[in-house]
Amino acid sequence: MTTTEPTVRRGGVTGMVNDGWVMAKRNLIKIKRVPDILVFVLISPIMFVLLFAYVFGGAIDVPGDIDYKEFLVPGIFAQTVVFGATFTGYGLADDMQKGIIDRFRSLPMSQSAVLVGRTTSDVAYNVITLVIMSITGLVVGWRIREGVLDALLGFLLLLVFAYAISWIMAYVGLIVPSVEVVNNASFIVIMPLTFVSNAFVPQESFDGVLKTFVEWNPVSAVTQACRELFGNTAPGVPVPDSWAMQHPEAYTLLWAAAIVAVFAPLSVRQYRLSAKK
Repeated sequence: MTTTEPTVRRGGVTGMVNDGWVMAKRNLIKIKRVPDILVFVLISPIMFVLLFAYVFGGAIDVPGDIDYKEFLVPGIFAQTVVFGATFTGYGLADDMQKGIIDRFRSLPMSQSAVLVGRTTSDVAYNVITLVIMSITGLVVGWRIREGVLDALLGFLLLLVFAYAISWIMAYVGLIVPSVEVVNNASFIVIMPLTFVSNAFVPQESFDGVLKTFVEWNPVSAVTQACRELFGNTAPGVPVPDSWAMQHPEAYTLLWAAAIVAVFAPLSVRQYRLSAKK
């Protein structure tokens, strides 16, 4: 009579980091083998830049002496990294459908490694996307008018915010039955967050309750923070009354920390629960 040895899993932070890095490399190798994924990721934001800059740019007034292209590009950055974070949900839902997650569970690895690896690899996706987006922005007339350090902090803030959103998408990818549902669910939430914000039009364009929502929208905060760090703001424009817009960097980091604190444990818990079904 043969007996099945129980799977011995690695524990501790070191095991999680090592296993998570292995999973991240597995996801990044997919770019090399399926380059179409990256191509379609990059086409959408480039089209948004060209569409808003050359089609709608002439119809949108920006307060102060600032070109609309410089106002626009930080907003496109924010929208792009938020949408890019949805690949965490797509990837997990796809692996669940194909049974790959079941294979991972049978391996002697940290149970959180799949999630850590997926969210980490999506940071690399966003780095590549931001590089291409920056080149596109420079071509259409966007410029960085502050120092290199401030610009790097702006890009880092975008990546931190995107990483936090990835954990929301990880949880969604584990609770929905298919990739198509992830797409629909993320679209319903992300579209209002990005378009009802200051990413494409000045917040002065909104009134009443909608303006309050825009001022406290985390996408507006990360967009405003990047505009300030890139130097894409006008000196004569009055500072908004809300604390979120007066301290956009701190507000963005608070949102990122809160999202990870809530959705990272929820995602790990859901990953373990799905193994018992």
